Amino acid sequence: MDSVALYCTAGLIAGALYWFICVLGPAERKGKRALDLSGGSISAENVKDNYNQYWSFFRRPKEIESAEKVPDFVDTFYNLVTDIYEWGWGQSFHFSPHIPGKSHKDATRIHEEMAVDLINVKPGQKILDAGCGVGGPMRAIAAHSKAQVTGITINEYQVQRAKLHNKKAGLDSLCNVVCGNFLKMPFDENTFDGAYSIEATCHAPKLEEVYSEIFRVMKPGSLFVSYEWVTTEKYIDEDEEHKDVIQGIERGDALPGLRSYKDIAATAKKVGFEVVKEKDLAKPPSKPWWSRLKMGRLAYWRNHVVVVILSAIGVAPKGTVDVHKMLFKTADYLTRGGETGIFSPMHMILCRKPEKASE
Repeated sequence: MDSVALYCTAGLIAGALYWFICVLGPAERKGKRALDLSGGSISAENVKDNYNQYWSFFRRPKEIESAEKVPDFVDTFYNLVTDIYEWGWGQSFHFSPHIPGKSHKDATRIHEEMAVDLINVKPGQKILDAGCGVGGPMRAIAAHSKAQVTGITINEYQVQRAKLHNKKAGLDSLCNVVCGNFLKMPFDENTFDGAYSIEATCHAPKLEEVYSEIFRVMKPGSLFVSYEWVTTEKYIDEDEEHKDVIQGIERGDALPGLRSYKDIAATAKKVGFEVVKEKDLAKPPSKPWWSRLKMGRLAYWRNHVVVVILSAIGVAPKGTVDVHKMLFKTADYLTRGGETGIFSPMHMILCRKPEKASE
């Protein structure tokens, strides 16, 4: 009887672990599984060292502000977090306003489709996704607009993931992904009929540099829309709590430094764009974008148990637990930024490249 009870108990534990890890684990059913968590292009034995290297950038703040150092800094970050993002969040690495009655997935898709609607592209035209990640927005936008979307990301592992997802979705004929730095893109001048960037240009050390490059590769008369991470008019630099929140967001999201909302349009005009529209999509009547983070706290603890178990038994690389802890702390900073109103991840700016260059 004792042996039967032991076998039953062992079976229940094994079944519970399978359910906990394999069934509950993935937020995106067609994306990454918990059992496949990795360090991206970083070998498993080097994940812990690269996590420490990532944090070492913050001990040398001048390097974070250097265009030469930032690509390595951002690349390291996305090697560390891409699998965790996909597993726990989905294939679209950005926020969107909460829409009552809609799932997070649907709200995200609507937010992405709005971006391509704003730039007025037609089926078959070529558009740029500057900072495409694993291509969640790219696929939604290609399916919605039937435009040819070319995405660029600094991270080779994300290129591999994006191509895999594009093929699975049957959208590889509309979606192309290249590995490169959006500060020096491998595209000719006047290539694209439109461009968008969703919460990506915040990784550039200077916004002027990435806006100039996007301007260069766009055709005259075409439109560019960007959802920018910014500090708002409520942010007070002398307020120590405000500074703590913003620095927490910067350190947990590989940002050279958050910009003020006042700088966005000024920078766009400086590189030659005509500003068509500017609006903070996070402000009322939009519903809180950070509600997803607050609602996900229970899921975080569930996921963290999974990560600890997988790391302990050698399935997930050493250092994965540290990365997951970092992301949870960052989620708290982001939530505080949203609740206080000092931070927005979706300050929208719509720009046009003039038909003729200004004299």
